[in-house]
Amino acid sequence: MTGEMKHHTPPSIRAPFARYSHAVEVPPGHRLVFCSGQLSITVDDHIPESAEAQTELCFDNIAAVLNSAGLELANIVRINAYVTDRAHLPGYMKVRDRLFADPAPASTLMIVSGFAREAFKVEIEVIAAAPEQDWGMKENEDDTENLVG
Repeated sequence: MTGEMKHHTPPSIRAPFARYSHAVEVPPGHRLVFCSGQLSITVDDHIPESAEAQTELCFDNIAAVLNSAGLELANIVRINAYVTDRAHLPGYMKVRDRLFADPAPASTLMIVSGFAREAFKVEIEVIAAAPEQDWGMKENEDDTENLVG
């Protein structure tokens, strides 16, 4: 039997400033998926204007990547997010806080000077984890669908 994720916020340090955990412990028997930084660009090269809309699209893209691995946003244990201006923090945090319940993933949010294209305001990379048996069940479900459909 695999254990549950354990979120660490020791009483000897200040509590998180926002909705995130200081650490998330992934127990034995879990597989990890490392998602590259996702930018806010659609398949037809559209880039939303606002940081909030860009954050939504980044997480939509992340959800698609995780889904291809049989996981979902709820499996995220670590978020690294980058914004190009302090003014973009509220839009980013609004979306992140709506998508992630407590206990929230471990998270780092950094202000950077820019990305490859000036239009990008947000980039997000994640690490997700799920018990091995969840992967096996999802894999078998997909195989069944392929055989039936």
